[in-house]
Amino acid sequence: MEFKSIYDIQQLLKRFGTIMYIGDRVLDLKMMELELRELFQSQLIETRDYQTALLLLRQETQKALQKKSN
Repeated sequence: MEFKSIYDIQQLLKRFGTIMYIGDRVLDLKMMELELRELFQSQLIETRDYQTALLLLRQETQKALQKKSN
């Protein structure tokens, strides 16, 4: 699977029955990261997919934190 945006990661999580919406962008991203880790540890997603999605989530988290601090 190819991840180009957070939406792609949301669609992956949705396939496994997980929908994230806390109302705080940073917390949503952190929860997605935790769910993604669970899927990886359960061997439900490939290592490459996990790494790519994790990188994208962390980049987006940094953007959200910077935006929040401004």
